[in-house]
Amino acid sequence: MSKLALPLAAVLLAACTTACVSHVSTPPPTGFVRVDQVGYRADEAKRAFLMGTSGDTTFHVVDESGRKVFAGVAGPPTGDWNKEFATVRALDFSALKAPGSYRILAAGAAPSPVFRVGSGAELFGTQVVANVRFFQAQRDGADVVPATMNRKPSHLNDATATVYAAPRYDESGGELLDERLTPVGGPVDVAGGWFDAGDFLKFTHTAAYSTALLLLAQRDAPAAGPDLAAETRHGMAWLDKMWDDKTGTLYSQVGIGAGNEGVRTDHDVWRLPEADEAPGADPMLARRPVFRAADPGKPISPNLAGKVAAAFALTAQTTTGDAARRALDKAAKMYELADREPDTLVTAYPHAFYPEASWQDDLEFAAAELALAGKALGDPRTDGWVRDAGHWAKAYLSSDTRGTLGVGDVSALAHADLVKLLDGGGTAVETTRDALTGDLARQLDDGRTRADRDPFRAGADYLEFDAVPHTFGLTTTAQLHQQTTKTDTYAAFGTQQRNWALGANAWGSSFVIGAGSVYPRCPEHQAANLTGQQLTGAAVNGPNGANRFAELNRFPTMRPCVAGDFARFDGHGARFLDDVGAWQSVEPADDFTATALLTFALASR
Repeated sequence: MSKLALPLAAVLLAACTTACVSHVSTPPPTGFVRVDQVGYRADEAKRAFLMGTSGDTTFHVVDESGRKVFAGVAGPPTGDWNKEFATVRALDFSALKAPGSYRILAAGAAPSPVFRVGSGAELFGTQVVANVRFFQAQRDGADVVPATMNRKPSHLNDATATVYAAPRYDESGGELLDERLTPVGGPVDVAGGWFDAGDFLKFTHTAAYSTALLLLAQRDAPAAGPDLAAETRHGMAWLDKMWDDKTGTLYSQVGIGAGNEGVRTDHDVWRLPEADEAPGADPMLARRPVFRAADPGKPISPNLAGKVAAAFALTAQTTTGDAARRALDKAAKMYELADREPDTLVTAYPHAFYPEASWQDDLEFAAAELALAGKALGDPRTDGWVRDAGHWAKAYLSSDTRGTLGVGDVSALAHADLVKLLDGGGTAVETTRDALTGDLARQLDDGRTRADRDPFRAGADYLEFDAVPHTFGLTTTAQLHQQTTKTDTYAAFGTQQRNWALGANAWGSSFVIGAGSVYPRCPEHQAANLTGQQLTGAAVNGPNGANRFAELNRFPTMRPCVAGDFARFDGHGARFLDDVGAWQSVEPADDFTATALLTFALASR
C-alpha cells in the first residue's frame, strides 16, 4: 500500500465512525473523479472531471498525509455522458502549485487516482524513457534487447529476402487478388528495424515517421539521453537498408498482412516472433516477402519519399562530420526522386492499413529538414531547399487534404521548422511566417471546436481510429504553436488534451501502458501476451466507435486476457475495451508511441 493510501484511509475511516458504530453501511460511490494520472506541471492549468454527481459539489485536494491543501466548487455541467452518468463537471485546481502527490475527494464520488504536481522534467522525462523501452521491445533482427520482454533474435532470414511485385487487393483491402506473389528481384538485406504494431510487419511509412519524431525529440529535448539516441540509430540503420542509394530503389514493406487461401500471412498466426524461423515454420513466415515503393530509379510516392528524406536530414542534424554529410546526400537524393504529380499514394500493401491523402506536407517537411541540415553543414543547396519548403507549404495550405498531426499529416512539424528557418534569415517567397503559424492555429481551432462540445473536452474524434495519437498530436501542435509565436493562446487546450489521454476521460484510464495507475493490461500484442510481460511505454489506439467491436481477434494460441470493467463508462457512441483481442482499442503502434514520445519530450523541457 502506498504512503498516500494509509493516511487517506484513516481520514475516510474517521469520517464514517458514527455510521460504523450504528452498523449503517456507507453507500457505494455514485460518482468518479477523472484526472491526468501522470500529473500536472506546476505552471500549467489543472483540471479534472467529476462524473455522476450534481448540485453545488465541493471538492478537496488532499496531500500524502490526507491534509486538505485546496478546496473548490465543481463548475457548471460540461454535458452528459450516458444514462448512468448524466452529468459531467470540470474541477479547476490551477492555483495548486506546490510539488507533491495528491488525490481529489468529492462528496458521493470515489477518491481520484493519485497524481503528481511537479516540473516537466520530473513528470515527463520518465515517460520518454518508458516510450523508448517500447521501441526496444519492438526491435526485429539480431540486435534485440534481451532484458526487454525476454526478446530473442527474430526474422534473420530478412537479411536475404526476395523482392516481389506489389500485391493487388480488392477495393476494401481485405482480400489479395493475386493467386500467388510474383518474385521480381533480390536477395536484399532488410533485417532489423521495428515491428510496426502488435504484429510483426515492418513498414517504411510508419518507421520513417516514428524515427523522424524520435530524432526531433533527440534534437530539441534530449530527455532520454543515450537510450533514445541508440533507438534512433537502430531505426535509421533499417531505413538505410530499405533505401538502395545505388539504384534509387525504396523498399516499402517487409511481410504481408492480408492474403487469401493461397497466400498465408503474418496476421494468420499468433506466436512469438522467433517462432517464424523455427523448424517446421510456414515458409511464407520464414521467408518473408519484400515490396518496392516504385521501380528502381522511378519517381517515388511523395509521402514516403518526404518522410524518409526528412528522417535522413534529421540524422544529418544530430550527427557530425562525414556521417552527417552522407545522411544529407541520401536525403537529397530521396527528395529529388519524389513524385511531384502522384496519381495514388503508397503507404502499405494494402493501402487500407494506412490510408493517407496528403503529400505536400511531407515534401515541406523534407525540404525544411534538408535546409536546416544544409545550413549547419554549409551546403550550397540550402537556399533552394528553403524556397522549396515555402513552395510546398503554400501547396499544402491551398489543398483540400489538410489535417492534424499524425502519421498521415506532418504539416505541424514542417511549419514549425520552416518558421525556424525564416527567423534565421531564410527566404521562402511563396509563404509567410503568419501563414505557417496561422495553419498551426487552424489545426488547434479544429480540435478546440470539437472539444467545446465534448463533456471531457476531447479534441480528437474517438468514434474513429487513432483517437489517442491524434490527441497527442494536438498537444504537440499546441507546444509548437507556443514555441513559434511566444504566446500561450492554446497552452491550456494542449494540456487538456494530454490530460484526456492520460486518464481525464470517461473511462478513467491512461492510454499509455505503465503511465499512471489505471492503464491497458491486455494489449493486442503477441510478444506481450505470450510472455506475460508488461509492454511499458506503449501508446494504444484508445476508445473507438462502439459499432467497430463486432469481431475481436481470437487465436487458439492466444492467452485469454481481459481487464477492467469499462462498459459502464461507454457513452456518446464510443467504447473502450481492454481485451487482448480488441485490436480496435488496445493495439499499440510505433507511430502512436512516437507521437506520445515527442509530446512528453517537449513537455519535459
